[in-house]
Amino acid sequence: MSKKTIVISLALIVIIAAFFRLYNITQTPPGLYPDEAMDGTNAQEALATHNFKVFYPENNGREGLFMDIQALSITAFGNEPWALRIVSSIFGILTVLGLYFLAKILFKSKKEYAVKIALLSAFLMATNFWHINFSRISFRAIMAPFFLVWAVYFILKSFDEEKYKSAIIAGIFYGLGFYSYIAFRATPLIIAVIFGYWLVKYPLSRKRLVKKFVVLFLVSLIVFAPLGYYFVKHPADFMGRTTQVSIFSSASPLKSLADNTIKTLGMFNFAGDSNWRHNYSGAPELFFPVGIMFLIGIFFAIYCLIKNFKLPSTSHPEVFSEGSRLPFYILLSWFITAMLPVVISNEGIPHALRSILMIPPVIILAAFGGIITYEKLREILKSKISKNILLYALYFLLFTILVSAYITYFIDWAKNPNTIASFNQNYVDIGRQLNSLPQELPKYVIVEAGGVDVRGIPMPAQTVMFITDTFTPDKQKAKNIFYVLPKDISEIPSNAFTVELK
Repeated sequence: MSKKTIVISLALIVIIAAFFRLYNITQTPPGLYPDEAMDGTNAQEALATHNFKVFYPENNGREGLFMDIQALSITAFGNEPWALRIVSSIFGILTVLGLYFLAKILFKSKKEYAVKIALLSAFLMATNFWHINFSRISFRAIMAPFFLVWAVYFILKSFDEEKYKSAIIAGIFYGLGFYSYIAFRATPLIIAVIFGYWLVKYPLSRKRLVKKFVVLFLVSLIVFAPLGYYFVKHPADFMGRTTQVSIFSSASPLKSLADNTIKTLGMFNFAGDSNWRHNYSGAPELFFPVGIMFLIGIFFAIYCLIKNFKLPSTSHPEVFSEGSRLPFYILLSWFITAMLPVVISNEGIPHALRSILMIPPVIILAAFGGIITYEKLREILKSKISKNILLYALYFLLFTILVSAYITYFIDWAKNPNTIASFNQNYVDIGRQLNSLPQELPKYVIVEAGGVDVRGIPMPAQTVMFITDTFTPDKQKAKNIFYVLPKDISEIPSNAFTVELK
């Protein structure tokens, strides 16, 4: 494959990724879920007060980097749901690009196959509903795979360098990852596997590798320090909601762990997340041909760790040799590590959002399985005609995956009434209605819907607060918009406009 073909193919894949993450972003998803709006109201307050935080304690606590970035988007685009979500889209697109470079360096021992696996990995992520969906929702978790993909890429790149540039960049990405999502805190296990493998495999390079690890650790620690200091001062915020949903609070932790593991492993090919915000309810997280490729990839990854495996090729007879087992140690340890925060929780299993860090290894393993299958079939087929038919079948499969992604997301899911209800479109409508009323008219929102308490008002009000920019008392007073509980209805002036938030 020529360099020009690779560049054109990668550019096309990035364009596809951008299309799926930006197309009709002003309308899809509909509405604005209160958890998304909470990020937006924190960003609005940060803009008003110039107090940008490393951690926002509301709504069970959230690392602040995402909201601080969203503040820039709100400044540029206003108090619109898509102004929050476009930040997720950008992280999603850049993760697709990063996955190409990561897969390529993982399988660098044989360049020809590395590029094929890398391109297929990027394409499969670009068209994966699971990743597309969270790239269009204002959840900070979308940053976690972005930071980890690029961090691992630069860690691997640093092994081939005498200097420390890539190790420093890796440390920055890795340190920032702790500002993304609580599940990221399990990832030191992955880093330990990478360095542990190299220290055992290449004892003569241990001194250099230890230096690289020290640089990575120190840079990561410096980047993490502001958040770490916050947790030292506020230790209760460190675990957040984790203890509330932990299996260890259940009557039978081991049974819960076994059940959660089975459900999580089954979500790729059998039954996925049933939450309409996270998934087309109950559908597998992988389109079925991709799911089959993933199973093949898992099988051969384990096989490669047990014994040498050779892809069929006359020009490259030993594709995966003794010295190239690292990709499978990384991918499988990443897969297992990312699964841990999911299976030790007892809420909404299988849980597509909590398992978001599983996406990169799952996609790369699926791409690996796809390339293995294609090359095995090429070996079996003898005639040029049959090999051409196989190539056309591959193109047809890729086209089918592309079309299926569009239909599933933009037609089947986006237009489903359950999706519209899940994102509380009615709350956005209330906010827009309040914005259209005269400022001098007193406007009262009676919050009947229940939820986590945020400064005396249940969480669902956050959507209206974001649309109207009335999170703080000063803004509420300035815009003559107020929020009350049902028990306080008697305090509403007789000339006020009232609306119920149910």
